[in-house]
Amino acid sequence: MEQRDSDATAPALGVGMVGYAFMGAAHSQGWRTAGRVFDLPLRPVLAAVAGRDAHAVRAAADRHGWAAAETDWRALVARDDVQLVDICTPGDSHAEIAVAALEAGKHVLCEKPLANSVAEAEAMVAAAEAARARGQVAMVGFNYRRVPALTYARRLVAEGRLGTLRHLRVTYLQDWLVDPDFPLTWRLEREHAGSGALGDLGAHIVDLAQYLAGEVLVGVSAQLETFVKERPLLRGASAGLTASGGSQRGAVTVDDAAVFTGRLASGALASFEATRMASGRKNALRLEINGELGSLAFDLERLNELSFHDHREPAVTAGFRRILVTEAEHPYLEAWWPPGHALGYEHTFAHQARDLVEAIATGAQPVPSFADGLQVQRVLAAVEESAQKNAVYTPVPAAGAEEGAEQSAHAVRAQV
Repeated sequence: MEQRDSDATAPALGVGMVGYAFMGAAHSQGWRTAGRVFDLPLRPVLAAVAGRDAHAVRAAADRHGWAAAETDWRALVARDDVQLVDICTPGDSHAEIAVAALEAGKHVLCEKPLANSVAEAEAMVAAAEAARARGQVAMVGFNYRRVPALTYARRLVAEGRLGTLRHLRVTYLQDWLVDPDFPLTWRLEREHAGSGALGDLGAHIVDLAQYLAGEVLVGVSAQLETFVKERPLLRGASAGLTASGGSQRGAVTVDDAAVFTGRLASGALASFEATRMASGRKNALRLEINGELGSLAFDLERLNELSFHDHREPAVTAGFRRILVTEAEHPYLEAWWPPGHALGYEHTFAHQARDLVEAIATGAQPVPSFADGLQVQRVLAAVEESAQKNAVYTPVPAAGAEEGAEQSAHAVRAQV
């Protein structure tokens, strides 16, 4: 790969980011890298980052390359040198920041899940649609769509290589909550996180399922469980997944695990499992799609590989074969390393930045859109409703006609 900087004569795109912890660091990496790898029509400039702790946000700005630091996100949104607001905060603030940024004339990138409720997500979609008429764009950050192997998997499905889909199964397993003495961080409080493993991990796998299949879920049957009901209150400021707790305990108000089945619009069946209590599993996202003509399988721990089975081959030689997704013809790989040289998790954020910058420059609707994020939010709400009714099958409310047409168009479009 020939390392490059975006054309210095290209118009600048000032980026302002709200939040600077785990996701903020990942997004910073993406913004720093995208213009050095891809030839972009706009030149991303890391203008400012916002956070409530003045010392911590200044340190984050210095570490990640942001020119300025703000302690109020409203001040960041108001800056003349910020044209794009990137939201990397807990879910309870997504709607307020996104709507304010869109009304201020900014483009918006918002981390997943889009919101903590369907009502908030609907308000964000309405703001995005109004902003779109003014030439602004809004995108939700489901970064796993930008794993080259998964983008390529979508292409294979769209080309009909699997034929009619019949089964789709996805699991996302982590173990950082197995210890009952892990403290009560914001991710374990419903008022901040909206839900637990369901929104944190389940949002990713619902979006991937719908994206790869090219269709939406129309109904679910679910169970949720909170295995550790109380945890130590946080000692000092949150340190994310490495936080420490004190002697007092507080109630966990979100789920530890979610298990649900679903039906896609075509009638294909899907199954999902999301948990942060699977001992030994750090970030294990696995999926398999079975169709009448073949199957695909993927494991995030081997993210440069895609397993593909063509059922039309003779039985004596047929079977899953390993595709190493590192060729220049594969999605995003034209700008990276020679074949066989692997990419990693952080590259998905550079790909996300590239796609968003190109959408802004061309006026195209980026994917996944806020409408796509709303569809995921509706599925999560149906999962919670089903679990409250002891796994009763619960329809996912259909989108409105205009919104549904937009969602359908996005779902079937290959990203690259």
